[in-house]
Amino acid sequence: MEKPNQGKIRVLVVDDHTIVREGVRLLLEAQPDIEVVGEAADGRDALNLVRRFQPDLIVMDIQMPNLNGLEATRAVKQEFPQIRVIGLTMYESDEYFFQLLNAGASGYVLKKAASADLLAAIRAAHAGDVFLYPSMARRLVSDYLARVKSGEEQSSYDGLTAREREVLKLVAEGYTNQAIAEKLVISPSTVQTHRTRIMQRLNLQNRAELIQYAVRKGLLDGAS
Repeated sequence: MEKPNQGKIRVLVVDDHTIVREGVRLLLEAQPDIEVVGEAADGRDALNLVRRFQPDLIVMDIQMPNLNGLEATRAVKQEFPQIRVIGLTMYESDEYFFQLLNAGASGYVLKKAASADLLAAIRAAHAGDVFLYPSMARRLVSDYLARVKSGEEQSSYDGLTAREREVLKLVAEGYTNQAIAEKLVISPSTVQTHRTRIMQRLNLQNRAELIQYAVRKGLLDGAS
């Protein structure tokens, strides 16, 4: 195993399309807090490189030959539970999202998303949080606001700051972190901080709680 570069998030990029891997690598290598330690074109190669480099985090394509992203994520988390995984996919689906969480991932990013979303996902996952793509966040927040309207969650809503309520409203409308930052004239990292606090208010702070939510809502059969 090669010696880690202390202080940086060490990332393995896994995708069966060379142009996607190259694009992700260029994006990540431009960040002062991220280091790309390797690339793999399928799940089997990814497992070999994980054993060699033991990265902090994997950006994992879902549809790949030999071993797909879901299977590779399960294998990685079984052998190296401390390694974070962010799924990378073309498919926008709540069911898919929860399947990935159940496999051990910390969320996923759509391939059509802005580069800022992938960076936010990597940093959130590295910090131990779960990254929610906009439509999933909108669904969760809309459900929460419905419960606020019925009076069920009024006390937790009253505990939000004025800025958190602004962010909450924009999340419910489907805005990304970058778009919210531009509308409120704050940084994307500040938006992510507000979103993390909001998730705490919703009692959806980690993967296990999100999976429990999915089971309650019938979005996932059972939890592991």
